[in-house]
Amino acid sequence: MLDDMLDYIEHIRERPVWQNIPDQVRGKFQQALPQQASDLAEVHQRFMQEVLPYAVGNSHPGFMGWVQGGGTPVGMLAEMLAAGLNANLGGRDQMPIEVEKQVTQWMRELFQFPDSASGLFVTGTSIANFIAVLVARTKALGLASRRQGLAASPQRLVAYASIGAHACVSQAIDMAGIGIDALRLIPVNAAFEMDIAQLEAAIAADRVAGYTPFLIAGTAGTVDVGAIDDLDAIANVAQAQGLWFHIDGAYGALAMLSAEIAPRLKGIERADSIAFDFHKWAQVQYDAGYILVRDGQWHFDTFATPTSYLKRETRGIAAGERWPCDFGPDLSRGFRALKAWFTIQVYGVEQLGKMIEHTCELAQYLQQRIQQEAALELLAPVNLNIVCFRYRANQQSDADDLNRDIVFELHESGIAAPSTTKVNAQLAIRVALVNHRTTRVDIDKMIDAVLRFGAQLTQQNQS
Repeated sequence: MLDDMLDYIEHIRERPVWQNIPDQVRGKFQQALPQQASDLAEVHQRFMQEVLPYAVGNSHPGFMGWVQGGGTPVGMLAEMLAAGLNANLGGRDQMPIEVEKQVTQWMRELFQFPDSASGLFVTGTSIANFIAVLVARTKALGLASRRQGLAASPQRLVAYASIGAHACVSQAIDMAGIGIDALRLIPVNAAFEMDIAQLEAAIAADRVAGYTPFLIAGTAGTVDVGAIDDLDAIANVAQAQGLWFHIDGAYGALAMLSAEIAPRLKGIERADSIAFDFHKWAQVQYDAGYILVRDGQWHFDTFATPTSYLKRETRGIAAGERWPCDFGPDLSRGFRALKAWFTIQVYGVEQLGKMIEHTCELAQYLQQRIQQEAALELLAPVNLNIVCFRYRANQQSDADDLNRDIVFELHESGIAAPSTTKVNAQLAIRVALVNHRTTRVDIDKMIDAVLRFGAQLTQQNQS
């Protein structure tokens, strides 16, 4: 089994990025609950023939549609070790928790947070953002709000993010019981960064209207175009207004690993909390999200729930004062930290940073290719590693449908897998260069295919 997966990674370029699942294969996964045992080799063979060929393809260098890391053999082996250990990292005195604490120490160092900062592995940035909103809410309303809820508070909380923020930010506000309407979406400037003047105006207007501003969510690497908000300017506003400054850095925060790109994140070290994923730019296997909170005490106070069956002892397995379950909603937690620890130890910050720089260099190369082709047009500035462009249509009204069909053709051909998004109300082909295996050769294949499919579809539409 291990050899099969190592072979799969080694020969990934020989496979299509993605392929349609045949109805016959899909139908085999609609069977009744098995009553009898099956041979392991037989089940493994089913995986090789019916599951592996029809994955989404984010390990492939031609996968360019969504911000998903490609994984590494190191991370895969670490996952195997973690699965063999089968540790529950909810708490208790065990070395796997010390591994997670080590990664937290590294993240404090990376983001220049104090030693009192706390960190926690979660499934992904969606949950990390949610945790940050809960901590900010608890600080704004006081610890009594944990028992009394929002209804007991006269304060009407409101938060702020740019219109380019990921939808999981509004979802976090929703899940926190504050309500989606309480998130003010601030317009962006020409660089797709949050407009600071409009942010300040919105806060002032809300205070006059009797609302209680409590949080600003900046973005380091927006989902559509990869823009970085002016984090330092937002930090100034948050400090002046006494608001919690959170950063959704799902993939962009780890640009701090690159000495070349890190200066563009100036101000991130001033955040109250940062959410990000190791499974994106750091190439750690899924899933490995993370939340870092400057004030570890507020983080603890937001989630700690003393109960008899979680009693802490001075000796034995139950020893320890603060367990991971005191910093998030999960009591049952897998050993996510091990694959991140292995990845950072084996590759080191310098090599990981160079890999991140490489993906950004590829984005610049793609931008050059687009600008060299009269049939293509760039739709947004290239900030980091995301490029939004489109094939020019003879009729502007046909452009969205044409570019959507080009993306369908790319997917079904198995050549490349970009996605689509809207930029200034125009449908764009969105290329997110995250996979460490991607090279200029893959960029050229994708662009050549776009030009070919674009010309074919245009001719078909005219005939």
